[in-house]
Amino acid sequence: MKKALFVLVFVFCGLVNAQDQIQDILRAGLDDATRFSKDYIAPVSDAAIYSMANGWYNSGKAKDLFHFEISIISNLSMVPDDKQNFTLNTNDYNYIQFPDGSTSKQVASILGHNDSEQVVVVEYETENGTETASIVLPQGLGDNNIDFVPTAYLQGSLGLIKGFEVKVRYLPEIDYDGVKTKFYGAALQHEFTSWLAGEDIFPVGISALIGYNRLEGSYNLDDAQVSAIGQRIDTEMNSWIFTTIVSTNLPVINFYGGLGYVKGDSTTQLEGTYTVDEGPLEGQTISNPYSVSSDVGGVNATLGTKLKLGFFRINASYSFQEYQNINLGINFGY
Repeated sequence: MKKALFVLVFVFCGLVNAQDQIQDILRAGLDDATRFSKDYIAPVSDAAIYSMANGWYNSGKAKDLFHFEISIISNLSMVPDDKQNFTLNTNDYNYIQFPDGSTSKQVASILGHNDSEQVVVVEYETENGTETASIVLPQGLGDNNIDFVPTAYLQGSLGLIKGFEVKVRYLPEIDYDGVKTKFYGAALQHEFTSWLAGEDIFPVGISALIGYNRLEGSYNLDDAQVSAIGQRIDTEMNSWIFTTIVSTNLPVINFYGGLGYVKGDSTTQLEGTYTVDEGPLEGQTISNPYSVSSDVGGVNATLGTKLKLGFFRINASYSFQEYQNINLGINFGY
């Protein structure tokens, strides 16, 4: 149930999918564990940042004063093939080697899948001479036929004076069986065509929007392969979008588009106290072993359509970006 819940809410749940192997990587030492985890985790963080940035708008026309809209928003970011794996080059590591002597191989990221089990060997020195330990590299979400990153939340919009519209989005905090998530965001849209006389009959609306999202999540690990106390994975993500919007202004069916820029950052930490049973840290107890960070930024271009049926509206859009995105909104308001 924990895995299913994390998948449905935010797909940094891939960390849950690989929980045991993430801890196994500590057998390679802190530097190697940090390097591997950064390359392994980054794609899902980047995809979630792009996914969260979408769905803020369905029109270039700002709402009139005190007019409102309540929406259920869902986004689905697709995972490009080149993000489903990464190159593990043993020259970048202190202890990790491939058993067959290869210096580099493509291995699964958190969004991918290893067709066959990938094993690395940790070679280290002890007072008894050279010893080795084997680590099975973790699979990713592709092992469960998941090649997308979904996000979903509630969103509210309210018209203000002089062509301004404020938006907020929220997902109720979840605390279930070791899984905790918190999500919220806010945006401000301003319609430039509101400056024009008779803008209500103007055939298009032109706006600019700035939006921000924040995701906080944690998962309490269990069944650790490395002896651990208070073990937990914490993740924080921040996502920004800066965009211009153009839309038609018709009674029933409208079309809209946006061109802008998405940027964001994420930090994932492995917390708790761990006693390592093999490798260069054998017998040592370490606390809060490592933290990995990722930054992302890129152009976002969106095309969409909206159907208005009185109090009810539905919209759909497609965003061209590093992780291309499908958005669906169900809206109520006036």
